[in-house]
Amino acid sequence: MNLVTVTPQTLACLTPLSGLGRESLLQVVSLAKLESFQRGLKPLDFSWEHRVVYLLSGELKLGYPGGGNKVIVGGFDAALSPLGKGGADPVNVRAITDVQLLWFDENALDILVTWDQLAPPLPARADGEAGDAADWRAMSGIFDARLLTLGTFANLPAANIDSLLTCFKRQFVKADDEIVRQNEPGDYYYVIERGRAQVTRSVAGAQIELAELKSGDAFGEEALIAETCRNATVTMKTDGELLRLNGADFVRLLRAPLLQSIDVAEAQQRVTAGAQWIDVRFPAEYRHDGFPGAINIPLNELRDALPSLHKNKQYIVYCQTGRRSSAATFLLSQRGLHASLLQGGLKTIIAMEKIAA
Repeated sequence: MNLVTVTPQTLACLTPLSGLGRESLLQVVSLAKLESFQRGLKPLDFSWEHRVVYLLSGELKLGYPGGGNKVIVGGFDAALSPLGKGGADPVNVRAITDVQLLWFDENALDILVTWDQLAPPLPARADGEAGDAADWRAMSGIFDARLLTLGTFANLPAANIDSLLTCFKRQFVKADDEIVRQNEPGDYYYVIERGRAQVTRSVAGAQIELAELKSGDAFGEEALIAETCRNATVTMKTDGELLRLNGADFVRLLRAPLLQSIDVAEAQQRVTAGAQWIDVRFPAEYRHDGFPGAINIPLNELRDALPSLHKNKQYIVYCQTGRRSSAATFLLSQRGLHASLLQGGLKTIIAMEKIAA
């Protein structure tokens, strides 16, 4: 069997991927999963409901409820459409020859297709000034499979996408430009389209390097969510290009859909079922009245702690008032983690307990 390599050209032959442009197909390639099976085996021992599956090469025999059978050949006719879509799911699948299957997570693929269809190319202005419109599908800072399917934009309602792309403005920057400055009010949310930036914080007169940001990384959200001043300075290390969203549009289009808040009763139910409390207050606060079993990760240390958190774990985030935990929940969610915000924080729970007493 000749193995097929997944390229934009390979995907352009498949339905509905044939309707996507090359830049979008490049992102779809990064989501592709390939599996090979020998003759006689029964592949696809997983739920058809959550996957989009194609036969790239070889021959498969599909058995359907009621006794009907169909043989499909990779690269031709029915194999150019997803298996098991548009009709009854096969109840029996057998490889007549060695076969090669291509599959995608259905939700992730649908997100990319939706963004592609809602982001038509727009003509750029001739003067090249900041704020130019562009073909968003060619902009890696936004139209990136990781960001769209696991990051900030994964939970964005489809109705918000067109407005978001309209509201984002381009900003051309030079090396050593300070984009945000510690202790100044928050005004914009940024995504790096091109270039690299350094995050630093001034502590007792010394500059501490916190992180380096690259294309696709976002910053500026903490001050907008918590409605506080910037807690760090972001300086460009190279020339580059940013995508900028003003604070009001950020709150309306991104913060609201991404912040999933729950009351204390639901939070306790989730923790009983295996979710993990995260207390984002200072250690002294946590020691005073933190929830039993909670892990303490102060907000200013959360970025460094992200690699230790698990993608498949549910987290319930709290602080005293809900302000710091709102920022923390957004940070976790935009990194693809399952995080919910405890409504009102500990202050609300204490008030409820006083009323009940």
